[in-house]
Amino acid sequence: MRISVRVAAALLLGVAALAARPALRAADEPAPAPPKGFVALFNGKDLDGWQGNIDMKQRATLAKERQDELLKLRTKYALEHWTVKDGVIHCDGKGGISLQTVKDYGNFELMLDWKIEKNGDSGLYLRGQPQVQIWDSENTPGAKGADKNSGSGGLWNNPGGDKAKVPLKKADKPVGEWNSFHITMVGDEVTVKLNGELVVDKGKLPNYWDKGKPLPEKGPIELQFHGDPLWFKNIYIKELP
Repeated sequence: MRISVRVAAALLLGVAALAARPALRAADEPAPAPPKGFVALFNGKDLDGWQGNIDMKQRATLAKERQDELLKLRTKYALEHWTVKDGVIHCDGKGGISLQTVKDYGNFELMLDWKIEKNGDSGLYLRGQPQVQIWDSENTPGAKGADKNSGSGGLWNNPGGDKAKVPLKKADKPVGEWNSFHITMVGDEVTVKLNGELVVDKGKLPNYWDKGKPLPEKGPIELQFHGDPLWFKNIYIKELP
């Protein structure tokens, strides 16, 4: 069977495109090596090292036995809705449980990639405190006033008028594309770079759970559930003195 020159050219272009397209990582393939000085918080294969969330107020007020009971139940629910495929953590937007590290962290540099859909809303809790904001600030109903079209990366739960509540600039990529955070936390000061752009410069993160008190010295890193599908990958941390 003969084919036309036009068809043959199209076939060759299709083969070239497939060859250039990066293949999805196999489930048993090792995750990329962390940047120098960092360790992986996510192994790329499963949620080892992660658990359902228990907030800092519950940790301070509930008896240890009740905490363990609650943590077991929340982790069970979390693992029904937070899953791993092709090196990516995915939340299906159901279940109502956030995902947090089993280990607590004090001062650190944190790097991770995230992705949301239109109207998506999430955030990162640092030392168990809300939050470095992740959202579609153009379309999410919660984005109003100064927050409208402000972009991600701000310390959203800070009081109104605080310099770190609204990002210095909008650095988000279009909804549906991957974004990269580089977050540094020392003491109560947080610096956030989004896609290489400085969006928060040494903003002070307040104690959300015990207002007016100093931040706890350590706490978990948390991926916030907000009722929307979410994707996270390449999560690395470097602990600082």
